[in-house]
Amino acid sequence: MNLETKIEAILFWKGEPISRKKLSEILKVNIGEINDGLEKLKENLKNKGVVLQEKENEITLGTAPELTGLIENLQKEELNKELSKASLEALSVILYKNGASRAEIDYIRGVNSSFTLRALSVRGLIEKITDPKDNRRNIYKPSFALLSFMGIKSIDELPDFAEVNNLIETASRNFREESKNGSRED
Repeated sequence: MNLETKIEAILFWKGEPISRKKLSEILKVNIGEINDGLEKLKENLKNKGVVLQEKENEITLGTAPELTGLIENLQKEELNKELSKASLEALSVILYKNGASRAEIDYIRGVNSSFTLRALSVRGLIEKITDPKDNRRNIYKPSFALLSFMGIKSIDELPDFAEVNNLIETASRNFREESKNGSRED
C-alpha cells in the first residue's frame, strides 16, 4: 500500500491534527517522504468532499470549503438532537475525571472516541486544552456551558461523584500501567 494511503488512514483514524514528525515516526520514513506523501494525498483529494488541512506543522482531514453550507446545516440539525449513548459515555468520563485524554476515554469506553469528542466540542460541551504535564497530548475538560446547562457550580456536585470518580481513576491507572508496560498502544 502506498504512503499517501497510509497517511490518509492515520489521519482518518486519529480524527485530530497530527504532526509531520509523528507521521514520520509512525510510518518509519523520513520527513521528506512524508512531505511527498502529503502532496500526493492533496492531489488525490482534489474534487472530493474531504481536504487536507495544515496549520503550523500539523495536518488533519477536513471538509472541502465548498461544502461548508451543507455541513453547517447538518451541524445545526445535530445540535438540536439528543446526545447519543456514545456522547453520554464520553461526557461522563470527562465530567467525573474532570478532564481526560482521548486515549484514556478510548480505554475506558473500549472504542475510538474521536468523532464523539468532536461532536461534543462542536456543541460547546467540552473544551480541548494542551496537557500541562505533556504538551504532546490534549486533555478534554467539561466546559462552563456544560456545567451551567447541568445546573451545577462544580464537578463535585455530580451525583455519586466520589464513588464514580474512584472507579474512573482506577480504570485510568490501569490504562497508564498497561501503556507503561507496553501491553497496550495509544
